[in-house]
Amino acid sequence: MVTPATIPAAAPVSAGLSLIDSDVHNGLADPKELLPYLPRYFAEEVKRSGLGIPGAGYSSSVGVLRQDAKPVDEDCGPGASPAFMMKDHLDRYGIDYAILTGSGMLTLSLHNDPDYGNALSSAINEWMVAKWLAFSPRYRGSLIINHSDPAYAAKEIRKWAGHKQISQVLMASGTNRLFGQRFFHPIYEAAAEAGWPVAIHPGSEGAGTAPNITPAGRPTRYMEWHNILPINYMANINSLVCEGVFVKFPDLKFVAIEGGIAWLPHLMWRMDKNYKALRSQTPWLTELPSHYIKKNIRVTTQPIEEPENPQHIVQIFEMIGAPEMILFSSDYPHWDFDNPKMALPPLSKEWKERILWRNAAELYNLKPHAPATSVQS
Repeated sequence: MVTPATIPAAAPVSAGLSLIDSDVHNGLADPKELLPYLPRYFAEEVKRSGLGIPGAGYSSSVGVLRQDAKPVDEDCGPGASPAFMMKDHLDRYGIDYAILTGSGMLTLSLHNDPDYGNALSSAINEWMVAKWLAFSPRYRGSLIINHSDPAYAAKEIRKWAGHKQISQVLMASGTNRLFGQRFFHPIYEAAAEAGWPVAIHPGSEGAGTAPNITPAGRPTRYMEWHNILPINYMANINSLVCEGVFVKFPDLKFVAIEGGIAWLPHLMWRMDKNYKALRSQTPWLTELPSHYIKKNIRVTTQPIEEPENPQHIVQIFEMIGAPEMILFSSDYPHWDFDNPKMALPPLSKEWKERILWRNAAELYNLKPHAPATSVQS
């Protein structure tokens, strides 16, 4: 069992940080914001029909976006104003950095036309840098890629490599190929060269070219679909490890955003047990599968499981045996937003510090910033 006394010494990180939010959703005020960054043909399509990217077909009865996160003095929806988000979220909760993960954009990877997906991913990245990263150094970007075209995605990663405010590569979790397969390795190669983690985010399961979220059929309604999202993460982490991605790219980190945490011990135990008998099928693995999961996988707290006894989730953390795996996330401004002052169960000071900021600081190489909240007034 891992206890605070046995937590390995942390890599040096500058003092002065207190909270890093690893999942904050910034969105478009209007699809026309992307027109200056799109080729003419696709710009005309967006003018006529909007973004036109596929959805999973499920509707939340409580809505996806919190209406109390909508600016009162700007004509845009929740999460679409850098200034309002800075005041309403980062300043309110004392967040040092927000890792931006977009809003309703990732299913571009599941569009039938990969050329449109490529053009849209490039436009979104240009827009994000111009509107959000230029607003404040406290905003850190996720480079959105079209994972259905790994060659183009790798080109997009190399185009932006070295940008000081981009922290990771981000792609849809919905996919018609498991992410460990060699088809995707050009993405991981480019990300490893750039020194960026690769992250996935849910919401695209069952959309566009992605298959059903479950091997037993399609859920009937949003609640069922939302309940079962972690099976996608289990399948892809199993694939990444068994296909040898972390042997080929040993320093690559893979971030499973918004997929929960409590399933991790089960997956690690099952993979380790089977490896002992079936290792001849994965001769490239020189360690137990759990070793690669602990070293290379990161997970986020929102939506953290909520057992009746809060100590049970602490026990899950201990079962994982790697406190450096867990990143705090709020999911602002979505309906299941987690208030950072209330989200975590009672934890030791060492664990709390790790989850609230240290793990993200190490992963994204974040240090204390200048005190100004933004570069714009």
